[in-house]
Amino acid sequence: MKACVINDSGVLETVQRPEPRAARDVVKVQILIAPMCTEFKELRAGKAQEVLGHEAAGVVVDAAGSERVREGDRVVVMPGNACGVCGMCVAGEHIYCANQRHVLAETASDFGLATYAEYIVKPDRLLFRIPPDVSMLHASLACCGLGPSLNALGRMRARAGDTLLVSGCGPVGLGAVVNAVARSLRVIALEPTPYRADLARRLGAGEVLDPRSTDVDEEVRLLTGGRGADCAIETSGVRDAAGRLAALLRPLGRMALLAWDVPVELPPLVPLGIEVDGCWHWNHERDGRVMWETIRGSESALTEMVTHLFTLEDAGMAMTLQETGNCGKVVLCPDGPASLTDVLEH
Repeated sequence: MKACVINDSGVLETVQRPEPRAARDVVKVQILIAPMCTEFKELRAGKAQEVLGHEAAGVVVDAAGSERVREGDRVVVMPGNACGVCGMCVAGEHIYCANQRHVLAETASDFGLATYAEYIVKPDRLLFRIPPDVSMLHASLACCGLGPSLNALGRMRARAGDTLLVSGCGPVGLGAVVNAVARSLRVIALEPTPYRADLARRLGAGEVLDPRSTDVDEEVRLLTGGRGADCAIETSGVRDAAGRLAALLRPLGRMALLAWDVPVELPPLVPLGIEVDGCWHWNHERDGRVMWETIRGSESALTEMVTHLFTLEDAGMAMTLQETGNCGKVVLCPDGPASLTDVLEH
């Protein structure tokens, strides 16, 4: 099968790798859509990497001994290979599992952990079945596109009418805008890239401000009547962003940190009374219904959020585009659809 790797020279290439095998509850999935996340940073670092990509949507082609899915099921592929039996897994918090399974050894496979590939193997607990009325493209955004911010809004107990600050309108921040609009929140976004600022507006952000502006803090205060925002989501990874957001919240406001690229520097929290949550992935066993309701109600926004489609052979070109910031969510299509229409019809 085809797969993308970063070779020993630090160059991204499309190579041939053995197809993985299914066994017992480890299922083989044909990947039809692989949304791109932060893998372009690995290419920037120039380090060899055989496993690229951690989110996907596709079709079960070998269910082995699974009692959860069948061949032909359309599924979202969740990250990792959680054990399924520890306290975190039992609670549905698979992303925090400390006992990852060695699924290649379990299935006697040489390759099959990456989503920038034609096939992957995955424990069946980490496959999220797609309802028949939801397109494969929109479903694929249930991973990093919508998942972290859905988790964040739940943790912050965000309610209709609340004002939400979104720091950074890359793919995760744009997903936060979509999630917030679906819940009737007012969104004020902070984004310096004109392309993404415009996209955030089209997705429903009421105001989009350039965080580099010297008077942006005053603008936020004016937009909130001097009260401050009710809640905030930080996705930019900029060093001072979290502290800046904290200062723009009302007393007893709430903030979720979704970026972890740099150390977080916050002002004294006790005088502000604010809550701060670190949010990674999301709990699909607990919040699956909410996710599908959000996707069904946001179809046009999600179609617009996905701005570019590439084949596996063009993954390097896709990563170059991601570096510019002139894109929303970028997806790879191993099957090579000719257009967005093709993807939406799956």
